[in-house]
Amino acid sequence: MNEHDTAIFQEQYRVIAVDGDHLLIRGVQSGRILTIVNPQPETPLNERDLPPGKLGILADPSTEPQN
Repeated sequence: MNEHDTAIFQEQYRVIAVDGDHLLIRGVQSGRILTIVNPQPETPLNERDLPPGKLGILADPSTEPQN
């Protein structure tokens, strides 16, 4: 990954909405809207866990320990 690819991991995001298996978030500083598709449909997304306005960051999966 180059610096541009990892820029999304340098910003905080607010939840806009949960729509089925899709999570919509907006960058606090950039205003960029991202749609994240749930990779585990057996564990559904819900607004109780991800309410609109909730603040969070994205984790870079390339830095996570391998199993």
